[in-house]
Amino acid sequence: MPASTEASTAVGAVSAVPVVDSRMAPGGPGYRRMSFALFLAGVATFALLYSTQALLPLISGDFGVAASDASWTVAAATGGLALFVLPMSAVSERFGRRTVMTASLAVAVTVGLLVPLAPSLPVLVALRALQGAALAGLPASATAYLAEEVRPKALVTAIGLFVAGNSVGGMSGRVITGWVAQEWGWRVALGVIGAIAVACAVAFRLLLPAPKHFVAGSLKPRVLARTVREHLSNPLMCRLYAIGALFMTVFGGVYTVIGYRLTEAPFGLPQGVVGSIFLVYLVGTVSASTAGRLVGRLGRRGALYAAGATTASGLVLSLADSLGLVLLGLVLITGGFFAGHAVASSAVSKTATEGRAQASALYQSAYYIGSSAGSTVGAIAFHAGGWAGTVGVGLLAVLGVVTITVLGTRAARAQQRLLVA
Repeated sequence: MPASTEASTAVGAVSAVPVVDSRMAPGGPGYRRMSFALFLAGVATFALLYSTQALLPLISGDFGVAASDASWTVAAATGGLALFVLPMSAVSERFGRRTVMTASLAVAVTVGLLVPLAPSLPVLVALRALQGAALAGLPASATAYLAEEVRPKALVTAIGLFVAGNSVGGMSGRVITGWVAQEWGWRVALGVIGAIAVACAVAFRLLLPAPKHFVAGSLKPRVLARTVREHLSNPLMCRLYAIGALFMTVFGGVYTVIGYRLTEAPFGLPQGVVGSIFLVYLVGTVSASTAGRLVGRLGRRGALYAAGATTASGLVLSLADSLGLVLLGLVLITGGFFAGHAVASSAVSKTATEGRAQASALYQSAYYIGSSAGSTVGAIAFHAGGWAGTVGVGLLAVLGVVTITVLGTRAARAQQRLLVA
């Protein structure tokens, strides 16, 4: 056989060898450890971030302030996160996702142990803002880590599990604080949450596998500004950011105010029982972790329509003076919100081919701006018009989600027609 033929045969043999994707996948090495580690990170993040939400009536009574004033203990934390998530994403591009997530949790849990000692509402709000800023390094870094370390087909499911951890953290934080506060006061309740978050942070650092596909980027402001500008010039990205913000506006408003509604007439529930209402977060755990299957059946836009319709139905049901219907409404609101959030956030990670941390950071920033707006506007609406006012704000936000999704559907169809032509 001629040498040239042998060489070409050898080259053909080499090229025929399939390229093995070394990223993690369900059932593969490290996937379970990674999933559980990020699940615990999600638990700690939401438990700390919303630790005061179920306690707002007690904080109002202790400091002698209105609901709209006490709601700043939630809005300050989410606002701090929204403000710092983009700069922290840039830091993670340079120093690594795991390093930034570990540092963020360490600072946040330290502040969490100081929060119960706040002598006044302004000090409490300031500590909560600092805590939110510290947590900013976690959400965008986590989704960027997953996008780099997990195979694309498993990405929606992996992010769904992280979001499910958020739901468990939000639920457990509110349920635990409700019962502990009923017996020993809101300060002890916040201390317990701080201790739980410390345990989650330690376990997270021990379990999370070291990244294998991270490539360090630049911290230069010019590079960061160009990356951000490219993401913001992408119409699909902007629609996803707006959808995340609007979904969170609903969620932030409902869960900031629901404690006031249930402790007042006609329900008059004690604080421990009100805290237990947040067990409906388990519905969010399920809906977030199954978001991948929902997208597989309905497509991304179909899944967003379903999530919006579910959320709106829950808002309408919650207007009833029947505790059973209110609970059913909360179940639908929670399930719809977490499904919509998982779909939108995973779509951002899949759409971004470069600057994934910044793409996720912009989503998280919009998301938590929505949370701050929802908690503040929802509380103001409740003060002005009762629960119906808060529901009205939520329905307007859902209408925004549906409108944006419709515009996205039309844009996609117009693009397809151009390609065919």
